[in-house]
Amino acid sequence: MMKLNSEEVLRVIPSFFETNLNTDATAKSIFHKLGQIFDFEQGYIYYLNPAGAQLKFSANNDNEYILDSIFELSPRIMEKMYHDGGYLLDENSDIIKALKILGCKSFMLQKLGIGSTIFGFLILAKKQSKFYNEMDLNVLKSCTAILSYLIKDLELSNVFKIQLKALKDGIVEKNEALKVIKEQNEKILEADKAKNEFLANVSHELRTPLNAILGFSEILATNLYGVLNPKQAEYISDIRVSGIHLLSMINEILDISKIEAKAVKLVRSTFYISRALDEVVNILEPLAIKKSITLNKILETDFEVYADYQKIQQILYNLVNNAIKFSPENGQVDIEGIKRGKTFEIKVHDNGIGIDKKYHGKIFAKFVQLDCAYTKKESSTGLGLTITKELVELHGGKISLLSEVNNGSTFIVSIPLLSEPQ
Repeated sequence: MMKLNSEEVLRVIPSFFETNLNTDATAKSIFHKLGQIFDFEQGYIYYLNPAGAQLKFSANNDNEYILDSIFELSPRIMEKMYHDGGYLLDENSDIIKALKILGCKSFMLQKLGIGSTIFGFLILAKKQSKFYNEMDLNVLKSCTAILSYLIKDLELSNVFKIQLKALKDGIVEKNEALKVIKEQNEKILEADKAKNEFLANVSHELRTPLNAILGFSEILATNLYGVLNPKQAEYISDIRVSGIHLLSMINEILDISKIEAKAVKLVRSTFYISRALDEVVNILEPLAIKKSITLNKILETDFEVYADYQKIQQILYNLVNNAIKFSPENGQVDIEGIKRGKTFEIKVHDNGIGIDKKYHGKIFAKFVQLDCAYTKKESSTGLGLTITKELVELHGGKISLLSEVNNGSTFIVSIPLLSEPQ
């Protein structure tokens, strides 16, 4: 039975919206507000689920029921629960027996739902028989309509709190992961720097004795200190060829270390392109002779360029050396210098094995070596074309490739033709 008259009830019900529900005192808040209107000795709120009814809140501190206990309901009762409307019940009701509520004889049951969706129900109980009437039941329906929204709002709030905590934890974990990644990256950069310094130092130290070996082999080949017999001349030639090849590999390692360290600078000067062509041909002639390869220098008209002489020479050296390396014996390599308006071109063409189109975008990457019969015979760092591309781009130019398998290759270097500043 209601404690208040109709006018007083109408003033109390709107105050339900001011009820502050939280996980620690939800049951106390709900039943305290209901206690202002109704006289009851026991109060329960159950949620419906496929297995039956789960006890979520209780007004009784000494209640023997454990919160979240699940009570199995028959299909008939379950069907009844999902329909609109409330019930006045006694201790003999199937619902009361299924919920095992003892000690009371008069009960009011109202559904908890939003719109047409029922998610639970509320029961108020009194020890006195036939204590509640239809008016009580209708007033309770008004109360549960408001409580349904408050309870669902509480659940959503809890969900948001869980999600927020998960998000915060995720951010903390992410920040920690980023910190670890940053530390690892710093270590990698330090290791890479140490590696480059080591390679540069080792390469520099190796070049000094190797230059001496090449110098003495050239002197011996001139017969200045005595005529060599054919076998001695052959061995001296082998020493010089191997030394040139080893020196080029050492230079590549040293150059890529400088490039990665951003330590390569251009020292421009004005020179005739024929000078760079002639010097490279003279250096690589022994390698070409050893494979019976003809080196053709093609230069219809000599012209001056304003560029870094050593870098242009190195670009030529790498391209011609590759052409010799990947050409069959008795082959031919053409080295051409061309002036085209505001640019000049260097073309190196061979009639060797060619390069499959699928590799055209990869060959300028570090340590890339094509898998073929000739590459298995030749040792290489896989850095030559990478360095060449970097040196060309350092001059503001570009390098391209025309090649097909078994039809040779043509590397084309195009560099702006600058004038020496006055």
